[in-house]
Amino acid sequence: MKTLNAIKVLSLSTLLTFGLAACDDGPAENAGETLDEMATDTGNAIEDACESVKEGVNAENENC
Repeated sequence: MKTLNAIKVLSLSTLLTFGLAACDDGPAENAGETLDEMATDTGNAIEDACESVKEGVNAENENC
């Protein structure tokens, strides 16, 4: 019974710790968001360029 209670307390404290840590908008999180946006923008630019090339050569399927 003591073990079960200890597991419950440990689980609850772990969840609370991660919950509070997730609320922090620190510099690492901001940098990560910036990198995500840059990766998305780069992917979109590559896809647009690919579609433009396919359109220029009159390809049947213009999706990349």
